[in-house]
Amino acid sequence: MHESDALFTALRNLGSADAVRAIQDLVRDGSDEELARTNPLSVAAAAGLPEDAVIATFLHAARLGLFEMSWNVLCPHCSGVLNATTTLKTVRESHYYCAFCDAAEELHLDNQVEVSFTVSPRLRHIGAHDPGGLTFWDYHRQVFFGSGVAFPKRAVFDALAQSCMLETLEVRPGERMILTVQLPESPVVLFDPITHTAHLAAVEGEPTVERQDLSILFDSLHPNVGRSVFRPGPLRVSFDNRTQERALLGVYRAGPELDEMIGGRRPFLTAKHLLSNQTFRDIYRTDTLDVDQRLKIMSLTFLFTDLKGSTELYERVGDLVAYDLVRAHFRLLHEIVASESGAVVKTIGDAVMATFTTPDRAVSAALRMQDSMRQLNAERGAEDLTLKIGLHEGPCLAVSLNDRQDYFGQTVNIASRVQNLATSDSIFATEPILLHAASADLLASRHIGSRPWTQGLRGIGDRVPVFELAASDV
Repeated sequence: MHESDALFTALRNLGSADAVRAIQDLVRDGSDEELARTNPLSVAAAAGLPEDAVIATFLHAARLGLFEMSWNVLCPHCSGVLNATTTLKTVRESHYYCAFCDAAEELHLDNQVEVSFTVSPRLRHIGAHDPGGLTFWDYHRQVFFGSGVAFPKRAVFDALAQSCMLETLEVRPGERMILTVQLPESPVVLFDPITHTAHLAAVEGEPTVERQDLSILFDSLHPNVGRSVFRPGPLRVSFDNRTQERALLGVYRAGPELDEMIGGRRPFLTAKHLLSNQTFRDIYRTDTLDVDQRLKIMSLTFLFTDLKGSTELYERVGDLVAYDLVRAHFRLLHEIVASESGAVVKTIGDAVMATFTTPDRAVSAALRMQDSMRQLNAERGAEDLTLKIGLHEGPCLAVSLNDRQDYFGQTVNIASRVQNLATSDSIFATEPILLHAASADLLASRHIGSRPWTQGLRGIGDRVPVFELAASDV
């Protein structure tokens, strides 16, 4: 049996059969570009499969060595990869700078860190495994840009590239070269994606026939950006590559053709999304963040539950029966959270803390939890299991606590206190949850209304409006 056959056999025992088939097809028929930074969301969309099943299967594939998982810090403007690493532990800078866009951005995990997968050479060798041999554009498409860039079809891409590119040049390590270009009456960007060296040239004034000069040094110590003003006309550029890698210089005419060539976008797997994926948390339970890391998330939805009266339950039905009931309750909650694209962060006694990337997923999970607990009680002919649920959305920090990936911040505190307001079989939610369009649509479809809660949250007062969700009279 070929090694790849054995690996896929192992993967079929862990992941979705349909997702495994889609990945096999991709490995066999996909382009090098598709396999260099594979986007699981695109694979799911192309195959018509649930995103969670495809993501989970890619995670198992990475664990088995079929793919290599990469955490890529992106420029939010051009989606260029500013830093690529095999673990989130090495993402430590609070701000990242893109020389191509001349922009510095504060790092957050919502859409500035993507997770992509590169096929292992054990399955198939692609150009990105030897980036030093890639052509100018193949390097950009396979290595520099993230998986969320939707390039035009190749013929259109080539036409746009010809229109917006003045020149391309490869400068080997230790080489010095001279290039002459004719500057148009528009801004020009000179950029190397390997060393992240850029020069931004404003082109102003009357055209000239006199030669203008520019010197560019490639230095791998840090991204280097220069700025100059030239007149339309001839420009002689001298290059000095003092790094241990080649430089791939592109001279771009800024304008609509460049924007169209690299401006297409598609959904991609974000770090925020993956951290709230149950399969990821199960596989990488203690290997996500270092103890001293603090990574910002702009928006995450928290769901807290608590089982009311569990102490009385143990006294009433006995330890063995109560223990089995509590375990059944945890199993139901875990299954519901995972099916709604969320993840259980931890359990605290009889309580659960879970996260979701969007409020509507959390609302759906809360309603299903409530229905499931009622059904479980009905099957038993008792009302012993009463679930209190609280929901809140907002910014937070991804951290490592007690050897596991966790979250910290006021949003977490508020969500916990919102749950504490519930006194029985009820769901309490804050205003950000209800104002989310998809959440509002879901509640309306279930004929569930909201009643303002007049009591303030402990330590927060009335600064956070809270509402109880209940069936409306309609």
